[in-house]
Amino acid sequence: MSYEQYQNPLITRYASTAMSRLWSPQSIHSTWRRLWVALAEAEQELGLPITDQQLAELRATVDQVDFAAAARYERELRHDVMAHVHAWGDQCPTARAIIHWGATSCYVTDNTDLLLFRSSLELLRDRLVGVIDRLATFAQAHRHLACLGFTHLQPAQPTTVGKRASLWCYDLVLDLEEIEHRLATLRFRGAKGTTGTQASFLEIFHGDHARVEQLDRLVAHKMGFEQRFAVTGQTYSRKLDAQWAATLSGVAQSAHKMATDLRLLQSNKELEEPFEEKQIGSSAMAYKRNPMRSERMCALARFVMNLAANADQTFAVQWMERTLDDSANRRLTLPQAFLGVDAILILYRNVVQGLVVYPQVIARRLQAELPFMATENLMMAGVAAGGDRQELHERVRVHSQQAARQVKEFGRDNDLLERLANDPAFAQVDVRATLDASQYVGRAPQQVEQFVAEVVEPIRARYASALQRDAGEVKV
Repeated sequence: MSYEQYQNPLITRYASTAMSRLWSPQSIHSTWRRLWVALAEAEQELGLPITDQQLAELRATVDQVDFAAAARYERELRHDVMAHVHAWGDQCPTARAIIHWGATSCYVTDNTDLLLFRSSLELLRDRLVGVIDRLATFAQAHRHLACLGFTHLQPAQPTTVGKRASLWCYDLVLDLEEIEHRLATLRFRGAKGTTGTQASFLEIFHGDHARVEQLDRLVAHKMGFEQRFAVTGQTYSRKLDAQWAATLSGVAQSAHKMATDLRLLQSNKELEEPFEEKQIGSSAMAYKRNPMRSERMCALARFVMNLAANADQTFAVQWMERTLDDSANRRLTLPQAFLGVDAILILYRNVVQGLVVYPQVIARRLQAELPFMATENLMMAGVAAGGDRQELHERVRVHSQQAARQVKEFGRDNDLLERLANDPAFAQVDVRATLDASQYVGRAPQQVEQFVAEVVEPIRARYASALQRDAGEVKV
């Protein structure tokens, strides 16, 4: 590593080696060469004068990219694809004449992007499944642990820790469905020619439309695609970029939401992300246990979410058959969006598998608010014991306001239940029995069980092999 030049933190600090390698110059330019080999093979199979020796020469040097030579050519030619054509031609003198025959630059650049999309989405899909699996395990383990619910960030009807985790998990399930859809519908650009008309290929095949169509199909098949774009301009439609960017943004949104919830809960000391034995929370405040993993997840998520706007705008301004103002933008946004989500999911898994739960704190916070939430049950019990519902409601209202004043103005404990227990209107009601939090969580435990059984278990079965090999690196 050179310490005299800027280093991208996504590579040096956050993303995995596997994702970094996918978007490396070696990976990209080896893929260019594999595409050129596939084109030459297909052209030979369809009758063009390409020899076995030429193909063998190309195949033997696919991964032996001379980047220094390509850089020298690019300084002279000002064209990256032609620079690599010339550099490879120097390595393969016999095959030089047939490299890139009939193709345009986007044959290698666009098709390579599509191949990298596929591999990157598959990697992210497997990471996502790993997080879903761990979140579901956590939700199942804590499905009965009652906790204070919040709406508007104000205390609301109780839920359970496991039910809240199932909400986080379901967001990721929806993201997984979107990734699966993008993979299932991913198409290959193929051999479409300079403006998408295949005119150059029609020329070299002497006007034979059938062989031109077969060439397009053959190349796609050789690169592992059965679906192709029906029509293209010089590039495949940048609509696709906007769609995958939205998909990656969706994963980032889900992670940001969960990490924000966790940061709030950690502030309340209810849940806590992993904190290592010698980890330092603050350089000045030595006692602190800052949620740095969750904060990093949010930071990376905002970065990825904002990249989606680049893809939207780039698609919108692709005049006619294409303009080149997409190129520099895509060189930045394409890899970094995938690297960013890769880093987010690595952190997400690390956080979930090390989550610490503090049941006593959770119970204490719930009990502090439970008297207010118990009032509806108390009124119903009072009516059942012969009381007047409207009179009981007024007594609860008055006592609630008095109890709230004690809490807010004087910092005292919530004494609402004591006030109600001493009120003759509730003499026939067991006020203390209303403090059982399990009465107020509804079907939360059963919902978690149903969610895991009906939604998560099929995912676990579908991706059993991915879960078995799921280890991965953690950069925290």
